[in-house]
Amino acid sequence: MTAPRRPFSRVVEAIPPSGIRKFFDLAQTMQGVISLGVGEPDFPTPWSAREAAIHALEHGATTYTSNSGLLELREAITDDLADRYGVRYRAEDECLITSGVSEGLDLALRALLNPGDEVIVPEPCYVAYQPCVAFAGGVPVPVALDPDDAYRLDPAIIGAAITENTKAILFGSPSNPTGSAQSAADLEALAALAREHDLWLLSDEIYDRLTYHGVHTPMAVSAPERTVLLGGFSKSYAMTGWRVGHVCAPEPLARLMVRIHQYTMLCAPHMSQVAALEAMRTAQEDVEEMVADYDRRRRLFSKGLDELGLTCPVPGGAFYVFPSIRSTGMTSAQFAEGLLTQEKVAVVPGDVFGPSGEGHVRCSYATALPQLEQALERIARFIGS
Repeated sequence: MTAPRRPFSRVVEAIPPSGIRKFFDLAQTMQGVISLGVGEPDFPTPWSAREAAIHALEHGATTYTSNSGLLELREAITDDLADRYGVRYRAEDECLITSGVSEGLDLALRALLNPGDEVIVPEPCYVAYQPCVAFAGGVPVPVALDPDDAYRLDPAIIGAAITENTKAILFGSPSNPTGSAQSAADLEALAALAREHDLWLLSDEIYDRLTYHGVHTPMAVSAPERTVLLGGFSKSYAMTGWRVGHVCAPEPLARLMVRIHQYTMLCAPHMSQVAALEAMRTAQEDVEEMVADYDRRRRLFSKGLDELGLTCPVPGGAFYVFPSIRSTGMTSAQFAEGLLTQEKVAVVPGDVFGPSGEGHVRCSYATALPQLEQALERIARFIGS
């Protein structure tokens, strides 16, 4: 018997596997590796959230919820956005609970795009952005940001890429992989550009609480009528495996996202939603402690890389540094592969985040200070060799 010979999806076959996972999987086969590759907190989920999930399981919270998610959780999210940022959404029909931010992004793009619609994707950017645009039938248009200008969303650079086919701009702030956090002034300028050309703004704000220079500014402050705000619990609350995210958007678009969601994912896991709600209610001190620890790691690690000759501006948010390795004369892939095989330190080549990431590597400092200090020693040996 032979399998069907008709071709698979050309779009899916054209997308390469995740460059992050490639190095993570390789590191998993080696002993004694210090992994700075995957962006996952090394803290456990706050106990209050875990305890709430255990209690929920014991009392039968193993059923479907509303397609949009638990109303209590949606109310907590919209109240929190209003309290912290003055951004107001209706919990009933402008907020959707998703299985992680990745699903929220997929839903938003599928609800927005028609075949051939273009989405401007400033890069270096998270590895999923451009594939998700393509999977939704759109055309990703990468736009290189200037590392010497702190990877600002410069309206002049973005505006030059707009065509009659442009439908949206997709970006993250604070950014993965660079850690850059966009200023309120730049977001206001981006909002003006979007209004001028009638564009949607898809703003990935999963790292909103991990901001070290002042208070995070959501895109929705400047353009609530055309912003899709993506957020979640994975990073700030150390809840990566619970798979709970949320999307807030104007009702006409949110309604279409729920329609896709109800036919595909149905709802985010019930017990995970209970845990997320409890985290919002009781784990704010845990979040503050984690952020303070990340801040210490951020300053130590970026300074250490700088002293090794790997130019590394101190990032404004998230838990990544994106140092330049051009002084070594190696490509990003050569540096990452050599560092892993010779010194057992896993980092991610910068070019997997877009062509403009070449000459850099991404390092996650979501690991303990002693590990980071040892990683710096190993990187120094590797450069010296």
